[in-house]
Amino acid sequence: MLVAAIVVLIATGPFGGSTKFGGGVGDNATATSLVTVERRSLSSQTQVSGTLGFAGSSSIRVPSGTAPSAVQQADQQVTSAETMLASAKATLASDTQALSGQQATLAAAHAKEEIDCAGAGAAEAASANSSPASSENGSPSGGASSCASDVQAIASAQQSTTSAAAKVSADHSQVSSAEKQLASAQSNLSTARSSATLYGQGSTFTALPSVGQVIRRGQSLYQINGQPAVLLYGSVFPTRAFIAGMSAGPDIAELNANLDALGYGQELTGDTFSAATAAAIRAFQSAHGLSATGELPLGLVAFEPGPVRVTSVTPTVGQTVMPGPVLGITSTARQVKVALNAAQQASVKVGDAVTITLPDNQTTPGRISFVSSVATSPSSSGSGRGGGEEESSPTIEVDVTPTDPAATGHLDQAPVNVSITTESVQGALAVPIDALLALAGGGYALEVAEGRVHRLEAVSLGLFDDADGLVQVSGRGVSAGQRVVVPATS
Repeated sequence: MLVAAIVVLIATGPFGGSTKFGGGVGDNATATSLVTVERRSLSSQTQVSGTLGFAGSSSIRVPSGTAPSAVQQADQQVTSAETMLASAKATLASDTQALSGQQATLAAAHAKEEIDCAGAGAAEAASANSSPASSENGSPSGGASSCASDVQAIASAQQSTTSAAAKVSADHSQVSSAEKQLASAQSNLSTARSSATLYGQGSTFTALPSVGQVIRRGQSLYQINGQPAVLLYGSVFPTRAFIAGMSAGPDIAELNANLDALGYGQELTGDTFSAATAAAIRAFQSAHGLSATGELPLGLVAFEPGPVRVTSVTPTVGQTVMPGPVLGITSTARQVKVALNAAQQASVKVGDAVTITLPDNQTTPGRISFVSSVATSPSSSGSGRGGGEEESSPTIEVDVTPTDPAATGHLDQAPVNVSITTESVQGALAVPIDALLALAGGGYALEVAEGRVHRLEAVSLGLFDDADGLVQVSGRGVSAGQRVVVPATS
């Protein structure tokens, strides 16, 4: 029937009597004009609301660790253990010397006994051990007396030697115990020093930045007891103090790179804490009015990928320092966050171009920098039928980076609209949307002008490009270069 209607329209020439050519086509006093069917690329945009702000929301925190007083106490325990070990070693040395003397005395007694108690004297000595030998006048003989005396001297020297050896053995135990105590104290000190913090009990914040302040490398984030916590650039969050003897790591590599960039080291590189690192730290400390120790406790430096912009300040000046967040921050890079319908995730990708409409209705280009792979269901958005809550569709986060950040203005945060291309087609036959004619039986047609003859050509519709006001069409009688009728613009 549609084909028959078109044939009838063409055969009767409904446009012939009222159509005028020249600058345009007029029909029943309605101005029209002609456009050419083109083959071109089309895209479909989705308009979504977004929030303009700054990228990389995070926080600067005071790290937990060991207070300076605890480090000092651990150091004192090492000193005490060293004193105990030195005393134990001195006692061992003295008692060892005494044992050597007793052993020499015992050896001398044995030597004398061998001489005095040789031959008959030995027998007399043996007898003297049970009952003293007597001479004819009732007195011990000279040889027997000397031998017996030697035996008694040996017994006495042996007893003294045994006592001295026992004391030396006890001294060795004391030295071993003192060595273990020293090793434990040194281990505790090493642990305390590796986690030493800038602050301690009673420390307070003495300076804090203002909201909106931009802080760059080498500048103070805040101060504790007059000592600045300095911003350095890097992506590794330090979990240990920078001290001599620490193991190599990426945190040291970042520190060396920053000290070099700030001019405190000369071509300072590598991931080890070297003598050059310690020297650069001393120069850094002196420049910031700190004690030049050559070591950096936790909290004295903080690492962020680049300059930061303060968005919130948690403590107040004079408040006691506790581990936890101090500053809310963002980067200085402009960004637009969009909640996109999760069903459209496959239609967007990182690098896609978008158009951002600012609060003053000015537009600026941008590109998608992040597409989340996690969909979230927002909270209820209103009342549905019957008074119930109407659930919104799940959304994903999409981040957009403006191509010209300066064009986004100076508002810290603002609502914007983002036009995102969600579909595109290459080499499509395209006509203006207002070239479409709705047919009585359904569907659409184009009014094709061929010389003075006009005809209706039924078409199928494809992609709508709302930004350019075009639509993709296809049909057996439609081709590029044809002229079709559209309403004339005033």
